[in-house]
Amino acid sequence: MIRLGMSISDDTILRHLKRNASRVDDEPPARIIGIDDWSWRKSWRYGTIIVDLERRKVMDILEDRSVASVARWLKRHPSIEVVSRDRCGLYAQAAREGAPQASQVADRFHLIQNLRLAIEEQMSLSGRATGRALLPDEDIENDHDDRALREQAPETPWRNQLRRAHRQSRREVFETVHALSKEGLTCSDIARRTGYGRRSIAKWLTFETPPERRRGALQPTSPLYFEAFLTQCWKDGNRRGRYLFHDIKHRGYTGSFSSLERLLATWRRAERPETDEDKDDAASARIGLSDRAPDNLPVRDPQTGYLISPVVAAALCIKPRGALTINQVRKVDALKQGSQTFAVLRSFSMRFRGIFHGRTSVKLEEWIDDAIDSGLVFLARFARVLRRDIDAVCNAIDLPWSNSQAEGQINRLKTIKRAMYGRAGPELLRARMMPIKLTDLHTK
Repeated sequence: MIRLGMSISDDTILRHLKRNASRVDDEPPARIIGIDDWSWRKSWRYGTIIVDLERRKVMDILEDRSVASVARWLKRHPSIEVVSRDRCGLYAQAAREGAPQASQVADRFHLIQNLRLAIEEQMSLSGRATGRALLPDEDIENDHDDRALREQAPETPWRNQLRRAHRQSRREVFETVHALSKEGLTCSDIARRTGYGRRSIAKWLTFETPPERRRGALQPTSPLYFEAFLTQCWKDGNRRGRYLFHDIKHRGYTGSFSSLERLLATWRRAERPETDEDKDDAASARIGLSDRAPDNLPVRDPQTGYLISPVVAAALCIKPRGALTINQVRKVDALKQGSQTFAVLRSFSMRFRGIFHGRTSVKLEEWIDDAIDSGLVFLARFARVLRRDIDAVCNAIDLPWSNSQAEGQINRLKTIKRAMYGRAGPELLRARMMPIKLTDLHTK
């Protein structure tokens, strides 16, 4: 301020910014808004940003990401007619409670990404064909995320096959790298021949067995952090999810109710007697998976000879042919010829994209029915989740609104937050994100 010739302190400027931000009003009232989360600290603490999609401006910044705070904000703005959001169930519930009159719109980008993840998991059933996360079998068995499921309840056959395929592919990659090293090849030669990173290969060669994963300690965001207390309550007969959620909340639990319910569901299934019908369903599922396994084997890239990973296959599967490069077209053709599963998945993904480009939701129900009946477990799961949020998905097809403007404002927020490192509190951050009202400025 001194260099600018202004006889005023920095703190006074910031105080005026905060005061003006607290007096911001919405005139005219907002009709169409986008809601998304942003991170104070990634994977630890999140806030909420609310954007007016019509006027392309930030309406408010909330300090937390909760149903209660978003619902309270929505109740103070009864003029809202459309709420655009991602696939987060938290904001869907907040919109139902705070703005029941508003139509919800699921973000189209997140819908396509959810489909891509489902395709990737489906293509991973016979192995990942990648050098990532090389772990021994015993390390998988002791992983925190899977421990409760493995100890408390039997898993579905397709999930077991997915894990076995991943373990087998990791083992094969590790053995291949060591075999090539024994032939006298250098790390760079092995990298060129296999397609894996040279640094990763050098690291794998220092181990006699696949390296173990560095598992982080359990945090209060996971219900397994309170496993001893929950187990004792379960034995004492306290088995209502809401009651247990309330109890561990008072003990410091910061996770969601749905995470707790997933853990309790495994305990309930473990105590439920298995019927003959369940055994028949599991046997038929195993037979179906074994029949599909040879068709789902990884395919080699016709140009390089490397195996095409499920990540690459999923990205190519949702990409229209007109947007593919020449090399990508060759990969897609090789995948369609070598894997009937990929051909079916690409057919479904192109139909899904066509529904969005056609701007008509009448074909969505038929697509969901066909996906559920396809016999592809991960695609069917994606379709069932779509049906639970069918109104918001149909609005995403029929209406022009999306969360792209909210995503852009989040990028702006991140830039401002990092530039104000150490002073980016909620009041100042909100003041800098909100539009400045020129009528409030003193001019001479």
